[in-house]
Amino acid sequence: MENTSKKPSFSISLLVVAFLFVIIVAQVLVAGSPDIHMTLVFSIAFAVLLLMMTGTEWSQVEDGIMHGCKIATVPMLILMFIGMLIPALIAAGTIPMLIYYGLQIINPSVFLLTAAVICSISSICTGSSWTTGGTFGVAFMGISMGLGIPPALTAGAVVSGAVIGDKLSPLSDSTNLAAGVCETNLFAHIKSMFFTTVPAFIISLVIYTILGMRYTASTIDTTAVDAILAGISSNFNVEPMYALISLIPLAAVIFMAIKKISALAAMVIASIIAMLLAMLTQGYNILEMMSFMNYGFVIDTGIANVDKLLNRGGIQSMMWTVSLGYLGLSYGGILEKTGTLESLLDKMAGLTKSARNLITTHILSSIVINFISASQYVAIIIPGRMYLPAYKKLGIRGDVASRTCEDSGTVTSPLVPWGLCGVFFAGALGVGTLEYLPYAFLCYLTPVVAIIYAFTGKFIWKEDENSVKNVSK
Repeated sequence: MENTSKKPSFSISLLVVAFLFVIIVAQVLVAGSPDIHMTLVFSIAFAVLLLMMTGTEWSQVEDGIMHGCKIATVPMLILMFIGMLIPALIAAGTIPMLIYYGLQIINPSVFLLTAAVICSISSICTGSSWTTGGTFGVAFMGISMGLGIPPALTAGAVVSGAVIGDKLSPLSDSTNLAAGVCETNLFAHIKSMFFTTVPAFIISLVIYTILGMRYTASTIDTTAVDAILAGISSNFNVEPMYALISLIPLAAVIFMAIKKISALAAMVIASIIAMLLAMLTQGYNILEMMSFMNYGFVIDTGIANVDKLLNRGGIQSMMWTVSLGYLGLSYGGILEKTGTLESLLDKMAGLTKSARNLITTHILSSIVINFISASQYVAIIIPGRMYLPAYKKLGIRGDVASRTCEDSGTVTSPLVPWGLCGVFFAGALGVGTLEYLPYAFLCYLTPVVAIIYAFTGKFIWKEDENSVKNVSK
């Protein structure tokens, strides 16, 4: 049978997207609740009804849902396995050791700077912001509690550092994806990103340094810190030798990431290593570890702050986030497969006649699609392929196009509450996306730097240029 479905008009597509943003804004402002599951369900229902009333076939809707769920499946499994890894790392003493020694070594005034820098190093080495957030990120959240630094501020620094790896590491899937989409050499793509990402990260580090100056040794509640140290040392063996042994699962994760072993396999293997260590060095049995890894680590130290630090994780703790991810990706898949996103982007084709307008339009389109589709991959692929011919027509090098994909699609993904990265960081760090959003400076400074370059013509290179030379606006 011939497919009689048609692409929705721009006005219909705009109405579909506007409905989502209006009810989400209304919920946040009126109810003040981050629980947007039913909001997404209503948005999906509204979109499907309106699209089918204007010519879309149910088969397209179904294809979109399946497409979105397919995109979500592996990331959501990784999220569940990180939920399993976190209590295993706690039971093995890995995270308690990082918190214990971190509280004694890290100066509060440079804590935010340290968190951002260490997370950036970890993410570049592994190519994964998720691995960094689920390991070092969790430890820094625990240290910040002892130092009296707001968790939202710490989460923002962790996210800013972790995102660096998603952009600049040759091991990152998004980095390779953007280079492939724009048909450019991987290392030329990475080199090009240095011009936007590094200035944005340096500015972020300066801001974290300034904000950190408010927290000094005199502002720390030493009684609370001493209680945390005592609580950890009385329940875990904190001798240096055991501390080093407890880092084995973390080293294994980094090693497997460098060796490009599947993230799913890496999480499971690291969880098993941590489980065995917990049984050998901390005395837990197999049934206790299975319960921890499913429902979260549980300990009663008699010290509220220590219990709050350590009683967390588990596969079940991630299911709220997993369900949100599936709903968000289903919504995005529907809009992609029904042509709604394409209809919106078609209207922007006339805004690509100069380098300035092209790059600015590309950035804004990717950000909007990130929020609509809940997927950084969709935000990289669709605008990247759509605008690539315009870059070629203007004679602009492919590494500028690929860089723009990441300056917009990759860095803003942790800011989407219902997106893959947003739901991950919220689940792993225990801080809502809307709470850490104001402090994830790299995520919105990078697009700003890219737009400034677009308007000034700086670092926008032409195909026939062998040397780094600017082109006019």
